[in-house]
This record gives sequence, structure tokens and C-alpha cells, in this order.
Amino acid sequence: MTETAPGALPGSPCAGPAAWPGPGEPDRMRSLLDAVMSLGHGLELPEVLRGIVEAAVKLTDAEYGALGIVGDGRTLLEFLPVGISEQLAAVIGRTPCGRGILGELIHHPEPLRLTDLSSHPRSFGFPPHHPPMRTFLGVPVRVRDEVFGNLYLTEKRGGASFDADDEAVLTTLSIAAGVAIDNARMYDESRRRERRLEALGEITRTLLSGTDADEVLHLIAERAMEVAGADRAAILLPTPPASVSRASEAPGAEARLTVAVAHGRDAERVTGLSVPARGSLAGLAARTGTPVHCADVRTDPRAHPFGDGAEDGLGPVVTVPLRVDAETRGALRLGRPAGRPPFDDTEVALVSGFADQAAIALELAHRRAESEELAVMHDRDRIARDLHDLAIQRLFATGMTLQSTTRAIADRPDAAERVSRAVDDLDTTIRIIRSTIFDLRTADGPGRGGLRQRMAETARTAETALGFRPALRIDGPVDTTVPDELAEHVVAVAAEAVSNASRHARATRIGIALSADEEVTLTVTDNGIGIRDGVAADADEPVAGRTGGLANMRTRAELCGGTLTVERPADGGTRIIWRAPLHD
Repeated sequence: MTETAPGALPGSPCAGPAAWPGPGEPDRMRSLLDAVMSLGHGLELPEVLRGIVEAAVKLTDAEYGALGIVGDGRTLLEFLPVGISEQLAAVIGRTPCGRGILGELIHHPEPLRLTDLSSHPRSFGFPPHHPPMRTFLGVPVRVRDEVFGNLYLTEKRGGASFDADDEAVLTTLSIAAGVAIDNARMYDESRRRERRLEALGEITRTLLSGTDADEVLHLIAERAMEVAGADRAAILLPTPPASVSRASEAPGAEARLTVAVAHGRDAERVTGLSVPARGSLAGLAARTGTPVHCADVRTDPRAHPFGDGAEDGLGPVVTVPLRVDAETRGALRLGRPAGRPPFDDTEVALVSGFADQAAIALELAHRRAESEELAVMHDRDRIARDLHDLAIQRLFATGMTLQSTTRAIADRPDAAERVSRAVDDLDTTIRIIRSTIFDLRTADGPGRGGLRQRMAETARTAETALGFRPALRIDGPVDTTVPDELAEHVVAVAAEAVSNASRHARATRIGIALSADEEVTLTVTDNGIGIRDGVAADADEPVAGRTGGLANMRTRAELCGGTLTVERPADGGTRIIWRAPLHD
């Protein structure tokens, strides 16, 4: 049945229903009572709805019947036909949406009969392959004074028209149908709430057990999809992780939401895809802090479907924000296949509960990470105190003892020299321990980390090209005393010096030393062929106005008010010393 088939003409010659039942219809009355009793036993809504249409067709001896469920926009949200096979329905095409003759009953919800559909002024005819239909009878189905939908019947068997008794039977059935639908909806809602409570309880237990946040988010997506009757659930988080409301307000920032967790249809294909925070349903929900839903993600101008065909066949979508206090951490997005009904207010409320749990999981994971980081920092501070109060003091005392011993063995030069070297080694060990203490007490904030960490990264990166890792030594509180702008130059010069040694000097050993006192001093030493020999001299020194690595390093030194010195040690190789003052 299509939307041009069932309709009714206002002012039809058919008047209201006559008194019913008339004489000789006890069997029909019994059939109506049986149908009403049967509807009262049903609890599953889809089963009840189909039972209503089948009972209507049987009681009125109609060839075709349908129940059209009316949506908020005064259109047909669902259309449940009886009498047309699935094969024929597939050939006919899309189901009616409530225009044409079917719209008459939607806008005028009163019992209506029509003896000839083609005579109606709003009849558009039938689509190809549609069976012929002439007679029509329709009545509204009300649930608590609200029009839930309409019952449509066409083609009374035997070529007759629907009469007043048929209208009376269908009207009576529609009243019983309204009660049955209401009961089924309440039962369905109670079942969904029960499943929601069970799922939320399971999620809460998982959260309290200390389970990894990613595993909890997968569980939330799975349970939300099941309870809401969706085909796919996805949790989208800001990239990089942050508050969407803050990121979207940053000047020039183009915040995006990335699918961190997905479950259901094409989950693996969707995971990792992203949408803009401005210009998507998920972004809109995250920015406004309120749920957003649409009937068809493919046509909604507010939507930004995932690319690469990941949204093929998806229709209704709902997104709810993940909120913690005043911040929004992302959105939970659920989708259904095209043709399925949109998410109603009850389902949105159910999904919002899962979004709250997801937000709690993210916040709990964040707090746990902070707690673990704090515990590590406390442990580092304790180790630093122990090293300073115990190890350094003992080493210092040992060095003093050895220094006093040298006077007692002054007549033995070899022994005195060995003791002196031991004292020097102790001084070096003390400097290394102090550097370690500075490292332990440095708390790198968010971003790239401190200078000490960045220098270590430079050494690790050079290992790939060199085949060995340069030795790195850092003395002093470089993270706290070297300004960020100066640190940028230090890292760049270190990388340039190591790169030169790798490309031109044919070095097999490179040492990097960084210290910070009154000035920052960077020393890079290699055992290569030397700065003045062969390729190294031609490649690195400015020749005929050309700039090279040494010129860049010298320029950086001058910009910082410092100096660059290139030396050739007695044992060969090259030593580059780059200095810059810490204070003007």
C-alpha cells in the first residue's frame, strides 16, 4: 500500500457509523472480542502493532491493511503493511511518508471512508508495480488522547465498499489498540530502563574495580548500543585530548573530535576517523552541552558524516555530550540504519545516562593518572633527598679524606697522582649525581618537555643515522635556569653539530655536554677527521657567501649574545663550544 492508496474525502456520502452490531452478526462480534482479548495479551510493541493490522484486515474482510505511525512533523514515521509480500514491497520501493491522500487522515484524524480512491483531488496515482486499490476505510488510533497513528484498509473482498458496520468495528478495534499500544510502550520502556540500570550497574562496578579507561569506554559503547536499539555506537574525544569548549574558543584553533572507541557496525572502519568540532552533530552536542539528533544523517545539513563510505546505510543519529562539571570531554554518538525510526526523547534520556558514565570514566582515568604522576614525583623527590643527603655527603667526605692523604704521601709521586685522579673521579661522580638530582626534581609540564628531555631525544634521534648513540652529559638545573627561547637555540645547535659529525666527519664517537651556571655551555666533541680536513672543511665553513652548519650555529650564538668556538683537540677530531649568557 502506498500513500496514494488510503485516503478519505471530506464530505463523503458516507455518514457516521450506524448502530452496531446489527442483527445476524454474533460471529463478527465474537471475532472482535477475540481480537481485543488477543491484543490485551501482547507485551512486545512490534508484535502488538502487527496484530492490530492483521485483526483489522480480518474483521473487515479487507485485502490490504496498514498501520501508519505519525511522527512529530505530522508525517509517517513508520508504515507497517499487511497483505503485500516482502518481494512486492521491495519492487514498489520506499514506504509512504504521509503526503497525498494519506495526509488527509493525518491532518484530520476522524474515521473516513472512500468508495473510489481515484476520485480524490489529492490522489497522485500509484507507483509502478503497485496493486490496484479502490475502496478505503481509515480510522485514527489514539493513545491517551494523542494520535499515535492511523489504521488504513483498502479493497474490501468481493468488490464491495466498506460500510458503517466496518467503520464501527474498526473504531472499536482502534480504541482497544490504543490501550494495547500504551501497555506495550510502558512495558517496553520499563524493560529498557531495567536493562539500562543493569548496564549502568555493570559499568559502575567496572569503574570501581580499576579497569583501564579504554576497556570501560568499550563497555559503555556496547551497552548503550544495546539499550537504545542502535546499530553503531562511537565515543568521540577531542584531538588532542582537551575540553572541546575551551579548544573551540582558542583563536585560530580548529578543534576536531576523533572516534576513540566504536562498537557495532563497521566499528574497526570508523575507529580513528574524525569530524570537525564545528560543523558536525557530535561537535554541536559537545559545544552546546545538549543532545542533538536527526532523522537522517545523510541529508541533515548540520551533520558531517564520516568519510570513506563509513556512513553508508546509516540514517537516524543521536549524539549526547560527555560532560564533567562545566567542561565537555567529547560526545557519544549512536546510529541506526536508514528507514528505522529516529531516536525518541525516552531513548535520548537513556543514552544520556551512558554518556554521563563515559564522562566519569574519562575523569576518573585523568585523576588516576594525576595521582600516579604525583606518587612518582614524591618518590623522585625522596630519591633526590637521599642522594643529596647521603651519597653526595659521603662522597664529598671521602674526597676530603683523600685530599688530606696526598700531603702524607707527597714523597711518593706515583701514589699521589693516583689519589689525585681518584679525587677528580669523585668530583665527576658528584656532578653526575647532582645532575641526576636536578633531573629527578624537574617536573616537565604538558607539551614537549624540558631541555634535559629534549636533549635526550636529540641523542636518541641521532642514533638512527650514526649507528650509535652519542654520549650525553648534563650538569646543572638546565630545565629551570635556561629560558625557553634560549633552549630552542641549544637544541638546534646540538642537532646541527651532531648532524655535521655524522655526515662529514666520519666519527665513531660523539660526546655532548651541556651545563648551566652563569652561562649555558654546549660542547660537542667527535673523533672524526677534523674540521679542517677534506670534506669537513669544504662542507661546513662559509665559502664565497654560502652558509653552512657552522655559520648557522655562529648566527644563533650572536643572536643570544654568545660565542661559537671550533677547536681541534690534540688527540684529533673536532670540538665545538657554543656559549650564551643566561642573563642580560
